[in-house]
Amino acid sequence: MNILEHSDEEIIALAHPMWDDLIKYSNEGEYGKFIRKFSYELLFGLNEIEIGKQFAKSELTRSLDPSYDFLGLIRRGEHITALYRVRSTKKEGEWLGRLVLGYGKANKESEEEEIRIFGASIF
Repeated sequence: MNILEHSDEEIIALAHPMWDDLIKYSNEGEYGKFIRKFSYELLFGLNEIEIGKQFAKSELTRSLDPSYDFLGLIRRGEHITALYRVRSTKKEGEWLGRLVLGYGKANKESEEEEIRIFGASIF
């Protein structure tokens, strides 16, 4: 199935809990839990040592306010991007949060594809 076939309501019902988990595990410094919904394709392309260092040292990623504003969805190709306005509990200002979802495998051995995270970032 192509993720674009899902309604906005269906995507939002999946995206918000995933975003909540990313914020929670980022704040807690739980890198293993933070990446657990990442697609195999995303994990395969990451330099986990560098990402882990950035994850551990970033004041912003350890102080995300769990309250956010959902801004909308962008549909493109085989992915849907959910956009969020994010704030910090320690730094002034607002950031744009991006969560890219699509169908992918959980790991190399997986046969079934499910909705996974193909990108997550805060600008």
